[in-house]
Amino acid sequence: MPCRPAQWRVRLVLLAASAALAHAQLPAIYGEIAGAVWVVRELPPVVEAWRGIGLIDVHDYGHSGPGAAGQPATHCVTGRLGRFTVNLVQADPADSVFGDFLKRHGNGVFAILHAAPDRAAVESEIARLGALGVGVLRKLNACGSQLTFFDTEPQGKYVLGLVLNPQAEAAMGPVLVTHLGLVIRQAAPVSAYWQRLGFPAMGLADAGPREDSRYHGRPLWLSFGVGWHRYSQPTLEWIVPPRDPPNCYADFLKAHGEGVQHLGMPVDDLETAIARYAKLGYAPAQSGAWGNVGKPGSGRYAYMDTEALGGFNVELIHAVR
Repeated sequence: MPCRPAQWRVRLVLLAASAALAHAQLPAIYGEIAGAVWVVRELPPVVEAWRGIGLIDVHDYGHSGPGAAGQPATHCVTGRLGRFTVNLVQADPADSVFGDFLKRHGNGVFAILHAAPDRAAVESEIARLGALGVGVLRKLNACGSQLTFFDTEPQGKYVLGLVLNPQAEAAMGPVLVTHLGLVIRQAAPVSAYWQRLGFPAMGLADAGPREDSRYHGRPLWLSFGVGWHRYSQPTLEWIVPPRDPPNCYADFLKAHGEGVQHLGMPVDDLETAIARYAKLGYAPAQSGAWGNVGKPGSGRYAYMDTEALGGFNVELIHAVR
């Protein structure tokens, strides 16, 4: 959920100010999230599903040849949701990096990408993170770009990636993805890890239960922890759910482990958007609201069960400005 109940607002302003101060100390490449890399077992049905929800400029790069140290070939398809670039990778099961991710998580978001302006910026960040004990997981020429992945997932819960020479038109598109939501079991160690790498503190708040929340159509009375890392776009949202009562966040942990559980996408009319997704075969897994519904500063949301897109939910969000 991109907005919170009114009683949190003072706290959130303070958290945002603290995050902005820490964020200013980071290299400029972290000012914006350029896209993400999904690793999937089979590309054709996933690509078709993405087209159904509006992925544009779809380009199939085919198979890249074996890379350094005999790395297996990869097959990559890219597309865009506004400014957000979607990179879909079907990897050889024997791949020591992508294949290992599939074994541990199944289909899902492997890396969150930031755009680097040139090779010098990439090398500078390799050196900076290396001095902090973070090595390069893999360098790869694929998806029409040069990709550098850092070994951050074990403690940071996602692979940090840099992309060189991304599609120039992507940065000029509309903002169709407002945030990426990650589900984790504990916030403090994850926040401490990213702080050690120069990122802002997560800053955790409590999301209280609401009577208008639903889980697969049934009433849901749920409290959970939520924190943020804020970029110009999109934002990273960190969710720490309980096991009970049953909820879509706990379902994701059980099915995939910690990682990116949803993409937040704004809509003008929530019911119309839900109906459009229903025609594609996707039902609401969880829904709810924040604020005084219908009043400025409020809104409603629905997590659509879009597992077919690559192991995650799309959160449809209607905010009242």
